[in-house]
Amino acid sequence: MKYFFDTYAIIEIIRENKNYERYFEEEIVTSVLNLGELYYSLLREKGENEADKWHEKLRQTALAVNPEIIRTAMKFRHDNKNKNLSFIDCVGYKMAEEKGLVFLTGDQEFEGLHNVEFVK
Repeated sequence: MKYFFDTYAIIEIIRENKNYERYFEEEIVTSVLNLGELYYSLLREKGENEADKWHEKLRQTALAVNPEIIRTAMKFRHDNKNKNLSFIDCVGYKMAEEKGLVFLTGDQEFEGLHNVEFVK
């Protein structure tokens, strides 16, 4: 099974969270938006060297975002406006669906949704 890793999941892998141990050897597929979000998070928490290291490691598997996915993602976000879903997470969720990947996250807003593997 292939996964789309949201930023939350990637950060937990970097932290070596035991709950994510079964994903440590998986190829990390994500979006360029998640890559940017990850870079900023690592820049704040661990510094430029660590942010650069992960950016270089993941940039080859970061998927480009097309305008149609953004439209679909914003419809999804609107349909779920009672939840606190971020723009980037909605784009990632819909990209996973489009690419036939399971959306891997620990974000509680996605728990129980179709095509989501939720790991805290």
